[in-house]
Amino acid sequence: MKIDIISDTICPWCFIGKRRLEKALADRPQPNVEISWRPFQLNPDMPREGMDRQSYLAAKFGGADRASRQYGRIEEAGASEGIAFRFDGIRRTPNTVNSHRLVHFAGEHGRQDAVVEGLFRAYFLEGRDVGDVATMVEIAEAAGLPAAETEAFLKSDGRRDDVLAADEEVRMLGVTGVPCFIIEGKYAVSGAQSPEVFFQIFDLVREEQAENAEKAAAAAGE
Repeated sequence: MKIDIISDTICPWCFIGKRRLEKALADRPQPNVEISWRPFQLNPDMPREGMDRQSYLAAKFGGADRASRQYGRIEEAGASEGIAFRFDGIRRTPNTVNSHRLVHFAGEHGRQDAVVEGLFRAYFLEGRDVGDVATMVEIAEAAGLPAAETEAFLKSDGRRDDVLAADEEVRMLGVTGVPCFIIEGKYAVSGAQSPEVFFQIFDLVREEQAENAEKAAAAAGE
């Protein structure tokens, strides 16, 4: 089963959605699961160097107090999935192009999910700047990627155009928010939905595969 996850590396609902998908797959294992993470920027106009957190909150929410009200619901949802969000520990909101480049690079080395997990944990639990090269290299190394090669890649512009093109592609397909899960290239789950929503899609895929197998067997017997 192929699952494409469209997300941003600083999206709290994407972290929650990751946990809910993991729970769905643990409760209802699927054959040959292949997960790919695809980029989406929540803040495509973010300065390349990122923004001070307080300035970001003022621009996006009108200030820290309003942001706190928004984040309260997210903290509650996160707690139900074992995620202890620490929004108060975040000091800088990064431009996420480079972290998406890292996720792309990790995918080429078979370490994508571990890097995504590391980025989420570093940003939301530890308040680290996941736009900082040294921080990203540390996350990559912990996920099993070669530090020197990762650092050289991040200090270049490698795959930058690919990330921007992939972001544009999903927007052209109608994706306006994340997370968005595309299962088997045709079934979309928008938002951090419960495992039960994924179960419904798993059932549809299984039924479709069974029908296709029956048709193939019938055709072979003609």
